[in-house]
Amino acid sequence: MKSFSALTFIAVAATLAGANPVEKRYSPSGIDVSAYQGNVNWGAAKNNGVTFAYIKATEGVSYTNPSFSSQYQGATNAGLIRGAYHFGHPNSGPGDAQARYFVSHGGGWSNDGITLPGALDIEYNPAKGGNACYGLGASSMVQWIQAFSNQYNSLTGRYPVLYTTTDWWKTCTGNNGGFGNNNPLWLAHHSSNLGPLPAGWEDVVIWQYAEKGSNPGDQNYFNGSDDDLQQFAASG
Repeated sequence: MKSFSALTFIAVAATLAGANPVEKRYSPSGIDVSAYQGNVNWGAAKNNGVTFAYIKATEGVSYTNPSFSSQYQGATNAGLIRGAYHFGHPNSGPGDAQARYFVSHGGGWSNDGITLPGALDIEYNPAKGGNACYGLGASSMVQWIQAFSNQYNSLTGRYPVLYTTTDWWKTCTGNNGGFGNNNPLWLAHHSSNLGPLPAGWEDVVIWQYAEKGSNPGDQNYFNGSDDDLQQFAASG
């Protein structure tokens, strides 16, 4: 894939005192949504500057977003570049099985110029009282993610984007540096600056900078120009 420097993002609060502005001529805006957002007004989002979207398709090996089809079709009809993401549950099935479930329920990729490669959302266990790393040690977690990644690549011809936080990656993979060559990084860091990256990556492809904003869902920037975004969708 093409390498995009992480320093190319526009800092959200660059005009604030003490902020360090990061200049970039382009930073396509995007959102990610799930069943929580329900019926999204995609036309309004596009008119408000959104150019791409990730839509939750699945979790584990049993859950599908009941709004996925309508959200995905709505984004398509609005002319957005869009893709699907899977919320990983490493404690409820092997990584390769979850990749197959994801692809069979909307998470595939096609070289049509408007479909983003599928993303694996891997973060702290949201279950109340659940183990933060789903009961896996660092080595087992790395193997689980690798199994998901390899299976997704085998099924689609693309490696999945990895959505995570630097803190989770350090805590649950031991800050493993082995994924940067194949897997684009979608970093969640809700701040006015990108912050430190996990080991193995020199840049990000997407930065989720806020959990809410002027558009539905989480707020994101793509690291590059509109042409770069189209190229990433088409071939990486």
